[in-house]
Amino acid sequence: MSALEKARTGWGAEMPAWIRELAEECDRTSQNKAALRIGRSASLVSTVLARTYTGDMAAVEERVRGALMGETLICPVLGEIDKKVCRDWRGRSTSFSSRNTRAVQMFRACNRCPMNKETRNA
Repeated sequence: MSALEKARTGWGAEMPAWIRELAEECDRTSQNKAALRIGRSASLVSTVLARTYTGDMAAVEERVRGALMGETLICPVLGEIDKKVCRDWRGRSTSFSSRNTRAVQMFRACNRCPMNKETRNA
């Protein structure tokens, strides 16, 4: 069964465009390569396609839209970046690190950014 068929089975007629893009990337390359591109595991990709993933589906959607669909946003520090890069930096900004200037800049920016739902909900 192709990844697109798996997605159609799991999502039916309401399959979002980003799920279709993820499935098509799996069929074009492989599930492992698609998972690497979005920065997640192949098992996560499988459960997302089957619509059985119980984690943060919005986080997966952001990664797919950034890494596979080329969607970008404007970061006050980095300028135009894809949504996956934004998600990665937000994940790293949960704890302060002074290992380099960029980490300090991103910690400050990410924790003030409206895109950072974790900060907003805290």
